[in-house]
Amino acid sequence: MATAATDTLLLIADISGYTRFLKFHRASLAHAQDIIAQLLEAVIDAVSPALKLAKLEGDAAFFHAPAPMDETTLARHAAAIHGAFHARRSDLALNAMCACDGCRQAVDLKIKVVGHVGTVAQRRIARSVELSGVDVIVVHRLLKNAVPRDEYLLVTEPLLPQLPAAERERATALAMDIADVGPLATWYVDLGALATAAPPPPRRRPLLARIGAQVRMSVRTLPYALGWRVPCRDFRNMTDVQRG
Repeated sequence: MATAATDTLLLIADISGYTRFLKFHRASLAHAQDIIAQLLEAVIDAVSPALKLAKLEGDAAFFHAPAPMDETTLARHAAAIHGAFHARRSDLALNAMCACDGCRQAVDLKIKVVGHVGTVAQRRIARSVELSGVDVIVVHRLLKNAVPRDEYLLVTEPLLPQLPAAERERATALAMDIADVGPLATWYVDLGALATAAPPPPRRRPLLARIGAQVRMSVRTLPYALGWRVPCRDFRNMTDVQRG
């Protein structure tokens, strides 16, 4: 059953940096995929329940929430995503006991966020809710941009007033041409600049705790290591296919 279309905040938190790992051997690819899952889990926990998870899309999490919102909402959520991602990434890097490429290079991963407000209809299919509308397409197309930063928040014009005054003044305009939609004005800011405090430094876990975490990862990835299941070899391509 579909609901009436309403104004909705749409945010996508997208992890980048794993496309270089296309030639990993099987075990390393499986560990890389498990790390992505752990990072996305941290991001989801950081903004729940205020933001609802619409869908996991490869190495990205697609969120939505009712609009309008107060002036601190956007910056608060973006900062929470950035902080949770970096806290978990630092923890994984410090406490990893595996020397495979996927585990060693997790520290190189980055996070970016794109945001848009638009008219969206929701349709319940079985136990999931599917979002539909042109604006759902727009927010996904924002991920293919020319922002010259590794980590950023990119927003469309309706969200620009929701940035803190200082960041709004420093925001850089970026004209985009969205396929099948047309020209679109966007602005981007440094994602880290929205944080009100630095994430706490990671703590070295006791040896037994680190061994336990490694064993659990090995169990989770065993079907891939044995060839019973095939890990995704390109997170970006998988995401693009799902985004259509």
